[in-house]
Amino acid sequence: MDRVILLLSVICLRVSSQPITDSQRLFSIAVSRVQHLHLLAQRLFSDFESSLQTEEQRQLNKIFLQDFCNSDYIISPIDKHETQRSSVLKLLSISYRLVESWEFPSRSLSGGSSPRNQISPKLSELKTGILLLIKANQDPAEMFTDTSTLQLAPYGNYYQSLGADESLRRTYELLACFKKDMHKVETYLTVAKCRLSPEANCTL
Repeated sequence: MDRVILLLSVICLRVSSQPITDSQRLFSIAVSRVQHLHLLAQRLFSDFESSLQTEEQRQLNKIFLQDFCNSDYIISPIDKHETQRSSVLKLLSISYRLVESWEFPSRSLSGGSSPRNQISPKLSELKTGILLLIKANQDPAEMFTDTSTLQLAPYGNYYQSLGADESLRRTYELLACFKKDMHKVETYLTVAKCRLSPEANCTL
């Protein structure tokens, strides 16, 4: 009797087990990379806030709430319900554009600490991985075009000589927007990856 139960268990396991596809493997790598970038963005932003005076934090937070990030020009889902209704290709395409929009601004995040110097190469690796996923999930009838022609303006006059207060605001804006966009990309890639598992609950 025990041998029969064991045999049935093995058969059920083989039936329920699904081989990991190349696409699933790529998704896992991409999600892992963006999670690393999001955590790094959170740490950099938190460290910067900790270096500010209470009144400076309050004023900068007030200004940022009234401002917007450059990447807000990239059309993306407005809430979790729209995110869940979006196709895998749409989520991948938006993620690609968000990551690409940071290729130039991320240079000013580098320097100083070792984690900061990881940002640009990690973004480049993530962009390459997402492009591979787009090609793997693209319908032959659809044609994804590289968005190198989409040139978002640098973050204000961040690279100009600024006064102390203005420079502080630009740094706060840059770090806050980077954290916000990495959170978006992490969400979109996680939902897209979940779609590959029919039995999974992809509720946000």
